[in-house]
Amino acid sequence: MDWLKEHPEVRTIRVAAADLNGVARGKRVPARFAAKIFTEGTRFPFSVMNLDIWGEDIEESPLVFETGDVDGLLMPTERGFLPMPWLEAPTALLPIWMFHMDGRPYDGDPRQALARVIERYTARGLTPVVATELEFFLIDDSGKTLRVPPSPRSGKRRTGGETLSLRALDAFDKFFSALYDACEEMDIPADTAISEAGPGQFEINLMHQGDALKAADDAWLFKMLVKGLARSHGFAASFMAKPYDLWSGNGMHSHFSVLDADGRNIFDDGSEKGSDRLRHAVAGCLAALPGSTLVFAPHENSYDRLVPNAHAPTGIGWAYENRTAALRIPASGPAARRIEHRVAGGDVNPYLMIAAILGAALIGLEDRMEPPAPIVGNAYVQGLPQLPETWAAAIDRFADCPLIRRIFCDEIAENYLMTKRQELHYMAELSDDEQTELYLDTV
Repeated sequence: MDWLKEHPEVRTIRVAAADLNGVARGKRVPARFAAKIFTEGTRFPFSVMNLDIWGEDIEESPLVFETGDVDGLLMPTERGFLPMPWLEAPTALLPIWMFHMDGRPYDGDPRQALARVIERYTARGLTPVVATELEFFLIDDSGKTLRVPPSPRSGKRRTGGETLSLRALDAFDKFFSALYDACEEMDIPADTAISEAGPGQFEINLMHQGDALKAADDAWLFKMLVKGLARSHGFAASFMAKPYDLWSGNGMHSHFSVLDADGRNIFDDGSEKGSDRLRHAVAGCLAALPGSTLVFAPHENSYDRLVPNAHAPTGIGWAYENRTAALRIPASGPAARRIEHRVAGGDVNPYLMIAAILGAALIGLEDRMEPPAPIVGNAYVQGLPQLPETWAAAIDRFADCPLIRRIFCDEIAENYLMTKRQELHYMAELSDDEQTELYLDTV
């Protein structure tokens, strides 16, 4: 409540939780009720956490008519009230997550799914340290075709990719300055920004932190902020996996290490290759990749990104300092030894993504799994086992993968499957343009 007390000008608040697709679901509430919601929470149906990408009920879900569409209890997360700098009127956002009325966590909540994985680490005296890298496009979607917005400085449109171009960053300097100021206000640890390989494509890194739940919160809030702020500047921002056919898509890479009870990095043994436990974690992540691809590539459009020679991995392999591999061990000092997981697109739910990565790594640690030899050179030409190539294949692999049920509890796994099967069915009715219009702002 402290932030809200310091801002008496705020007249409305938004309470919002992330559904299975990472879409914010919630309510607008007059600020005079803020104290009550902060202490007592609010309610909406359990089924709201399990809507499809259109915001429709899942037809076969027992959460709807079979149980009477009953309510769950939504309580504030640790973040408390936050500003919403992309809105004109001073407004507060209160992130929430779902529980049963008796206080038990609701297993169908993606934030609760990540919390469960973190609890398993904590029980073993371990702490994951997580960072994310988020790619997005700035887009003029006012016409029949998507284009780069004209630079607010020059009025010109850049038609090509400008990798690491300062000129491209400077063209939208007003937007990025406002974005960094907003991140500061929202306690989102934004670090480096770069211009990426596509026209109007950028990446911002969020810093490593020893609270994986906050890292996921930050990524979810950052996506909301970027999209909202871009609209306030007269254009769109999209984390859609592949908005342009001819250019590389948006990824959301994640870096992680694991600390023991004494604060030591368990991946560090003083060598350049890293410890046995680094290899065990790599092996767990690789073993889970066929089943967890649906988490990292959750939509029809996601599979347009996962194609050879397009700066996104397609093979199941790992390597040292090699960006063609699904898992990369970046060059670093031994104490900073970490794993970069490069499969996820920008269209993911960050809670499910981080849960899938950390859950798989923990299985590798628990089972002392051993990975194949690290690859050297171009991963696309090495005959590696492949990720599922289609959305339908990924749905089937998720359903059949025993490791998925060690990472996620049955309720969220079944809800996710029902959601994706329903979306697969109805997405076939849409044209490519209609799919783009749907995904552009939603994910």
